[in-house]
Amino acid sequence: MMKKHSIARAVKAILCLSTPILLSFSGIGVDCTGKQITVSKVADDTLHIVVTGDLLLDRGVRQKIDMAGVDSLFTSAIDSVFLSSDFVIANLECPVTKIRERVFKRFIFRGEPEWLPTLRRHGITHLNLANNHSIDQGRSGLLDTQEQVKKAGMIPVGAGRNMEEAAEPILISTTPRHIWLIPSLRLPLENFPYLPKKPCVNQENIDSLTVRVTRLRAADARCYILILLHWGWEHHLKATPQQREDARRLIDAGADAIIGHHSHTLQTIETYRGKPIYYGIGNFIFDQRKPANTRACIVKLSITQKDCKTTALPIEIRNCVPHLSKMQF
Repeated sequence: MMKKHSIARAVKAILCLSTPILLSFSGIGVDCTGKQITVSKVADDTLHIVVTGDLLLDRGVRQKIDMAGVDSLFTSAIDSVFLSSDFVIANLECPVTKIRERVFKRFIFRGEPEWLPTLRRHGITHLNLANNHSIDQGRSGLLDTQEQVKKAGMIPVGAGRNMEEAAEPILISTTPRHIWLIPSLRLPLENFPYLPKKPCVNQENIDSLTVRVTRLRAADARCYILILLHWGWEHHLKATPQQREDARRLIDAGADAIIGHHSHTLQTIETYRGKPIYYGIGNFIFDQRKPANTRACIVKLSITQKDCKTTALPIEIRNCVPHLSKMQF
């Protein structure tokens, strides 16, 4: 009897020690340059990623924050979606820095660094800087924004100390397979010269993006490639013929999904060769009030070893705050 109890206690001890290891673990990945980076792994065989549209922290949103705080920008329903996901990627539509080196252009934004930790607390993990407002406070403001995002516990993507660094694909996770993120700005910048050796956002042309996707696919046939594009015409409801052509070229090269923003409107959603293309998912946290600018969606990707399910969750923006909606696309 004593021997049986000893065996039982030993088995129980092993299970107690091994269960946390089985349920939660992290690993080390390698980026395109061969440098090791820490990436998260999940015990489940499905990885959940949420992508949002434009997140502004100035103008009317600044007024909202001054009145009610950053927490007021998030509803419990949005929190539920974000906190149940492994990664949340938002397009940060402004530099977040104390540096004031305004670029001479029509719309100039700037957010406060002390607001960033609240975004992280509500579940945002990555902030895309490959857009036309990250440079509003100059190259120093762009670099400082990267550092402020990191200090707040999030990962800035789509920008760097030079174009080579800004254009590097980001390895988000190694499980259930390698998940690569490629953000790019497909628009010219106002009064901001293209200097590839200086701090900048990724402005790779479609030919270069296609080559990157082709190489990633050739190196790992099982990987998942997600492309974020800041592109298109503002306030239009349909993608341009050039956008359609470019998106299909990227899918043909091996991309698994394309998600776009910049138009501040909800644009065409289509499937090409079984792959989803969201030409424009609209705003997320924004101060525009016209009906076309307040209808948007967030995209949830559920990625397994063999496939991916994408779901568009409609939102309606009221007084800068996104609310899950029941509207039909």
